[in-house]
Amino acid sequence: MHTYYENTDIQFKISEEELVHKGPHVIDAIELVLVTEGTFAAGLGTDLFPAAAGDLVVLFPDLIRHTQIFGVEKPRAICLTASPDLVPAFQKLFATKAPENPVLPAKKVHPDILYAMRALLAEKYKALTGKGKTITGTDASIIGKGNMQVTLARGYLEVILSRITASMAFTDKAAFISDDIIDRVVSYIAANFQDPLSLTKMAADLYVSPYAVSRIFSSTFHTNFNGYLNHTRVEYAKSLLSTDRVNVTEAWTEAGFESQRTFNRVFKDTYHMSPSEFRRQVRAAE
Repeated sequence: MHTYYENTDIQFKISEEELVHKGPHVIDAIELVLVTEGTFAAGLGTDLFPAAAGDLVVLFPDLIRHTQIFGVEKPRAICLTASPDLVPAFQKLFATKAPENPVLPAKKVHPDILYAMRALLAEKYKALTGKGKTITGTDASIIGKGNMQVTLARGYLEVILSRITASMAFTDKAAFISDDIIDRVVSYIAANFQDPLSLTKMAADLYVSPYAVSRIFSSTFHTNFNGYLNHTRVEYAKSLLSTDRVNVTEAWTEAGFESQRTFNRVFKDTYHMSPSEFRRQVRAAE
């Protein structure tokens, strides 16, 4: 997904996948990431929380989150995204609270959570293919394709959240929501990434110094302005290519890239394949 506030329109989605760097973004869904291989850092607001194999990352709706990958290892995880509407009993918790630390260490991850997430993964694969083996890669999709029952997802999700809430400490959600310059930078790029953009122009529009903005990228986002902007654009282009409604040229143009050469380079660096290869995978899956 690209960096902006996103209404996902997804009831439920689960997949086992390789984790990649994701810039700050906000979505209106619950995200659970059960790490199966490697390590990464889960970002919540301006803080980073390390997560390793066996840990569970719990992210509530409407909070700025990001994913930082350090080194050359390629962490993998079972990733679950769900609408809060699926579990109305937890709506008040989602609206007012957030985990003090979004990473639940492996030793505190209840066996019921492991069972439920793996069962959902297997059920999704069975619904899509009729075969009873674990789903991997990009085969998983939202409820509806493959006729996976919403009631089944809701039941398992309630078990998972019940175990999580018994094992984690929570704080007021307002502690993670601020109106400082970081939020302004995220919002500005989200609104303008499709247009010609420079650090100098953004700093002027936000009435701050270019030096201050530059420091935000290096200290908080662990990249420079161009790196952050290109990643925002490439995530948007990938979302366009996933729909099969545009071709590669239309995708990079609409995302704001100045040349296809830059787009191809950033796409391959981010997703380890060319845009054309990704497009072929989408068509094959359909």
